[in-house]
Amino acid sequence: MASAGAAPALPAAVPHRVVEPATALVDPTAAVDPAGGVAGPAPAPGGDQVADSAAESRLPHSWDEARARAYDCATPLPAHPVPLQQGIGRILAGDIVALQDMPHYPSSAMDGWAVAGSPPWILAAPGHRLSPGQASPVVTGGLIPSGAKAVLRSESGRLSTDEDGLPVLVLSERARPGEPRGGQHIRKQAEEAAAGDRLVQAGQILNPAHIALAALAGLDEVQVLGQPAVKLVLTGDEVIPAGLPEPGQVRDTFAPQLASVVRMLGASVVAQQRAGDSLAAMLDALEDPADNPADVVITTGATGRSSADFLRAAIAELGGTMIIDGIAMRPGHPTLLAEFPDGRLLVGLPGNPLAAMMGLLTVAAPLLAGLGSRDRPGLGEVFCGSPITESRGRTRLLPYRLVYGLASPAKFTDSGMLRGLAAADGVMLVPPHGAKMGEALRAIPLPW
Repeated sequence: MASAGAAPALPAAVPHRVVEPATALVDPTAAVDPAGGVAGPAPAPGGDQVADSAAESRLPHSWDEARARAYDCATPLPAHPVPLQQGIGRILAGDIVALQDMPHYPSSAMDGWAVAGSPPWILAAPGHRLSPGQASPVVTGGLIPSGAKAVLRSESGRLSTDEDGLPVLVLSERARPGEPRGGQHIRKQAEEAAAGDRLVQAGQILNPAHIALAALAGLDEVQVLGQPAVKLVLTGDEVIPAGLPEPGQVRDTFAPQLASVVRMLGASVVAQQRAGDSLAAMLDALEDPADNPADVVITTGATGRSSADFLRAAIAELGGTMIIDGIAMRPGHPTLLAEFPDGRLLVGLPGNPLAAMMGLLTVAAPLLAGLGSRDRPGLGEVFCGSPITESRGRTRLLPYRLVYGLASPAKFTDSGMLRGLAAADGVMLVPPHGAKMGEALRAIPLPW
């Protein structure tokens, strides 16, 4: 992966909105410590919640360190041309410049007649220079013949005959006083832009209007910054894709939405594959197909250290190097980041859905930004709506609701839950020492 130069800044995040109190979505019954502070929702057994807290306090990377490490390890992908129809949503790497005058010939803005001199006008053969007193039919966008001084709208003229019975063009009853004025309804050559004019500056996120303008300027493709290609690998033999799960089964929450979130983070998704809970299946899923290579593999599940978790073994077998192996945060502490000898990067997300989303925002978001030559995603600021007790050695990522301008922890934010995140206005970062009522806290804007 080659450097693509300085990273253009993306538009600022949409400001947080203030909502009326929503008591059903704010957690007033979170566990309270003896000192009276809010300790957050009581953890449920299993999955992300059962790790020993003393071990968590010794995780190798803090939340800030992990986020910085993910961004710093990314070498920007090189800029490259794409066809116009593939440019929407991409970041422009080089200015869009007019390849010719726009318009590149004098043209008519109306259906009617190109005319020279005053009425009545004798009809001239198309393609000939007009002399005073002559007219020639013209359509919108049509070439204005040389010698023409204006365009008479079709509704402002009518065909008649002179005293000799020859056809002539005269003004109709619908013609406006003084019509046509000199130059009226003629689009002059280079009226919009001259050849060589800069039309769109590099760094813009291309929208449909930009692409249409590029086509008008004569381009067939645009130069855009590199965009990381991502392959998704979803694990879990207990996961079912549809219907109601039986005891011991769970619904797939990743397949319907993870690709969309990855695209919101600035990447493309080139493949999505399910892998069984075995080393062979994991190794097969991590292979990089030559016909559709990925820059980043994002996996879900198998980041723990149980007998059913084969991700670390697969990384080791493929010669990968760990960049992040656990983060002092909750939820999402088993999130990892590795690099393979071929240059591909792997983000391992926990299997619990909320934990996975927090890992995605912590590690994948800055990684994909770095690969795409973009600034590291910014953080906002909110004011804590309730006291939150310390959590030894780890940063807590709490979905919150804004109530009267204060960020109150949402209900239903166990690592295996999604209801709290679905109703959240953002995710606040609670430092290990906790937070006081009204204290300013950093916050992660949601990508949707």
